[in-house]
Amino acid sequence: MNGPFQQFCDTLNRRQFIKNASMGLGAVALGGMARTAHGEARSNYHFTPRAKRVIFLFMAGGPSQLDLFDYKPNLERLHGQPLPAEISKGQRVTTMTRGKKQEICASIFKFSPQGKSGLMMSELLPHLSEHADDICLIKSTHTEAINHDPAKTFFCTGSEMPGNASMGAWLSYGLGTMNKDLPDFIVLSSAFWSGKVNVQALYSRLWGTGFLPSKHQGVAFQSVGDPVLFLSNPPGVDRKARRTMLDFVAKVNAEQELVTGDPELQTTIAQQEMAFRMQMSVPELTDLSKESQSTLDMYGPEVSKVGSFARNCLLARRMAERDVRFIQLFHRGWDHHARLPDNLRGQARDVDQPIAGLLHDLKRRGLLDDTLVVFAGEFGRTTFARGMKEGDREDYGRDHHPRCFTTWMAGGGIKGGISHGETDDFCYNIVKDPVHVRDLHATMMHQMGIDHDQLSFPYLGLDRKLTGVVASNVVKKIIA
Repeated sequence: MNGPFQQFCDTLNRRQFIKNASMGLGAVALGGMARTAHGEARSNYHFTPRAKRVIFLFMAGGPSQLDLFDYKPNLERLHGQPLPAEISKGQRVTTMTRGKKQEICASIFKFSPQGKSGLMMSELLPHLSEHADDICLIKSTHTEAINHDPAKTFFCTGSEMPGNASMGAWLSYGLGTMNKDLPDFIVLSSAFWSGKVNVQALYSRLWGTGFLPSKHQGVAFQSVGDPVLFLSNPPGVDRKARRTMLDFVAKVNAEQELVTGDPELQTTIAQQEMAFRMQMSVPELTDLSKESQSTLDMYGPEVSKVGSFARNCLLARRMAERDVRFIQLFHRGWDHHARLPDNLRGQARDVDQPIAGLLHDLKRRGLLDDTLVVFAGEFGRTTFARGMKEGDREDYGRDHHPRCFTTWMAGGGIKGGISHGETDDFCYNIVKDPVHVRDLHATMMHQMGIDHDQLSFPYLGLDRKLTGVVASNVVKKIIA
């Protein structure tokens, strides 16, 4: 048959061939792998996992480790003095600091030992301090990126350049789904209230799939209105009519896939079916009416506000119960170049009780053992301050510092009540057990049963990995 329809099909096939050929030999493998990725859960564990799911708490803006986790009492006697040249070694700083005085600034906040382990914690985190014995502080985390956008992109995708697959997408691709009625990867971005400063935008690439099949894209819940856009049927369309429409569209897409060989059409079919099921599962997930008052109180007063970090922490626990694979919470406003004492107090107040409530709730329900909770920002803050008036430590700011900062992990087979890695007396350089962000990624994947060197995806002639081509190491000292 040489009619117009056959000519159209031939054109599509030629386009598909040219598209694949332009991607190099890696595309040959890509076709086969994409079909596998579109199927059911593959559960390709390389070894027995210690965690089934991840809750990643991302503090966008860069929390000050000096004021929260990394206690440096010797800075008291050095306060106000210039940072020694042999410590800074002329290392890169941002344009906000370049050419200005680098005066050491000791934290104004008190630290004290907490729990049986005696971890030193800031007074800004009284609720989280109650869980010191569950937490592993990683004080020697470091990265290369010194500006927010590339640093956040790197932390979430393993590369400073946009276009790469995010952490949650990799786990969805590698392990598949545990709950067919909810996405493998859900993102909760807290609404920010008036008074917050330096709140950078968040971009969908932070939870995107990059070169992976788009089935593994993170689903971002909205802070207002329907949790997911277009979740509700439009007026005049009931569930039966929606089912009939989806069946027809699925049939058309399946026929088109046979013609074009485009695996993304299978993704379209699967995601449309998921959306249909989510019309029932998401309202049930986000309905907190059956939560006890004692549970609500555990997360703090903000839990009643839709879109608040407290409410998102409670939703994260509910998602963990329902076996969502990767749950990522974003909390913004941690970029404190000025008025750090006041602004940091507010930020800590936002997250302290909700995170403590989440850990307690997971623990009492037996979920913390197989849920890996991770807390991190894109980088840390400098030991020197900006805007500090003579003798006035109530008003100062700190610059970006990628050379050392503190992250922490809890649950999921991680040792609790320990501190890993050390920084120098200035909290400027790492002196023991450095942990690169890639090492953090490798450790997270290890706890999920994945060898980070073996999980790859062929793209443009390369076997792409979350940890890239640079050697990365699982931080074995923190594994229970």
